[in-house]
Amino acid sequence: MPTFLELGVQKDFVKALKELHIITPTQIQEQALPVLLKTTTDFIGLAQTGTGKTAAYGLPILQHIDPASKNVQALILAPTRELVQQIKKQLFKFTKFSEEKIFAEGVYGGEKIDRQISALRRPTHIVIATPGRLLDLIERDHVNIKHVKTLVLDEADEMLSMGFKDDLNKILKYNTTQRNTWLFSATMPEEIQRIIKTYMSPKAVRVEVNKENLINANITHQYISTHIKEKFNILVTLLGKRKHERGIIFCRTKAGTKDLTEKLQDEGFSVAALEGDMQQKERDKVMRAFKNGSLQILISTDVSARGIDVDNLSFVIHHQLPEQLEYYTHRSGRTARAGKKGHSIALIIPGELQKLLDIQKALNIQIKEIII
Repeated sequence: MPTFLELGVQKDFVKALKELHIITPTQIQEQALPVLLKTTTDFIGLAQTGTGKTAAYGLPILQHIDPASKNVQALILAPTRELVQQIKKQLFKFTKFSEEKIFAEGVYGGEKIDRQISALRRPTHIVIATPGRLLDLIERDHVNIKHVKTLVLDEADEMLSMGFKDDLNKILKYNTTQRNTWLFSATMPEEIQRIIKTYMSPKAVRVEVNKENLINANITHQYISTHIKEKFNILVTLLGKRKHERGIIFCRTKAGTKDLTEKLQDEGFSVAALEGDMQQKERDKVMRAFKNGSLQILISTDVSARGIDVDNLSFVIHHQLPEQLEYYTHRSGRTARAGKKGHSIALIIPGELQKLLDIQKALNIQIKEIII
């Protein structure tokens, strides 16, 4: 297993990685870093959330920045505000021991645009953004991406499923001749393939992370057989047994999230919802409470949970099985972070067993039945 230094990462970044307890490169890092650090190429990485993508593209971006130039040299697009903030935070931590200052700015919807405009007046080397807000800023002439050498699409499939297709196409049309495009996606739907064909070189390097390694080995996968009428009582019993543990319950719809939150609050549980119709202020308040531990359980839809990175969650519960296989991976990956152990528990109603077996086979995991 090569070290980060052997893969070509600068000493000051390696020192920062050590302090973050990132010692051994993940599979995506091992395959992407030598390519992105040492060559100029378009790049396609097929990788889930939680595989170490941010360092895989973030470290090469940081190494390629010319701190003496005040131009925006790299652009990272991500689907949600949370993910933008998370990426910015990680890049900042990577540069802790760097002699020269590299400035990154995050821009996203849900916050006053004036504040972001004034932040962008300072020298900015890297812009991390959600597509809609970035386009708004470009069209108002507050961001110049003409000198961008590297454009990263992080969680590209998610950006498309959230309705950013037109915005992405408009952004991708800028400075195509002088930049490299690095695309990361958990899945490769037709729309992504179209983006690759239209905006990327046919010689783009492709890396696919082995599906077998996508699910964290520290997660124990379990399911409980129940019926729709029994589901809520089973959930109450389950949470009652985990009184001092923190976790996330996943629902498939916004309405289901709201309904379940109200019912569990009535039962006296410390829960709050995270769903698409919330004001950004409310969303931030809930996330703050969850991160500082004053809130025990979060109830969320799949899209709302994108970019949530909270340590010490001991369980995730699938109130309903997700629509897509990738969402099972993404949901489960919220627990057992940083070497800790965790449980992924699915509540299964008759007729869903086949879907569970399909998930088990596709991800090469064992999902055991438990009785409570």
